[in-house]
Amino acid sequence: MILRAENLVKKYKKRKVVDNVSVEVNQGEIVGLLGPNGAGKTTSFYMIVGLIKPNEGEIFLENENITPLPMYKRAKLGIGYLAQEASVFRKLSVEENILAVLEMTKLSKAAQREK
Repeated sequence: MILRAENLVKKYKKRKVVDNVSVEVNQGEIVGLLGPNGAGKTTSFYMIVGLIKPNEGEIFLENENITPLPMYKRAKLGIGYLAQEASVFRKLSVEENILAVLEMTKLSKAAQREK
């Protein structure tokens, strides 16, 4: 199984925090993202697991484009995230944390936002 991210870009307003990142991980392989604080490591990882959406670029699992899939569908395919601390996602707002959990339900996006 191969997980591949190609040319990922993430912008917050006018600030580009991830610029054209590509990575490929084979089954059983351990890969680390190294860099100083603010280099975009966590943001890149969050895009791969589906916690946030890239502005540009694509994510593939076995050559299937999974970029549009929500986090819970990626989890069903075996792509997961175990936080170092058993707490909420600290870089997300309270609303984003709640929406991340609600993604695992069958509620429509409108119903999720209403809750």
